[in-house]
Amino acid sequence: MKVIETKNAPGAIGPYSQGYTVNGLIFTSGQIAIDPATGEIPAGIAEQTHQSCKNVGAVLQAAGTDFSKVVKTTCFLADMADFAEFNAVYAQYFISKPARSCVAVKSLPKGVLCEIEAIAVE
Repeated sequence: MKVIETKNAPGAIGPYSQGYTVNGLIFTSGQIAIDPATGEIPAGIAEQTHQSCKNVGAVLQAAGTDFSKVVKTTCFLADMADFAEFNAVYAQYFISKPARSCVAVKSLPKGVLCEIEAIAVE
């Protein structure tokens, strides 16, 4: 097992890693919409989805892979009313259309509107 660490995605805000590489698979932790350069969270679901996707991309890149190698994502929304707008942005990044689960949750860390985790191959 190898820990994935990058300054191009937010650092963990708890007792976990940004991701792991295990036997040719990359597992990212859920990425929320924190800009790693500023620590700020953008307003609105579209902007937060873009930032969450960029953060997933940074972890994937640190592991030596990219969005085209993602096989599964799990997405969490604070409000399922944001589903269509979330999908419109998500589709710009995950163009290979990986398998996915998307669920609404009561709340997310830091009050964000979405969180995305991914499993990819090297």
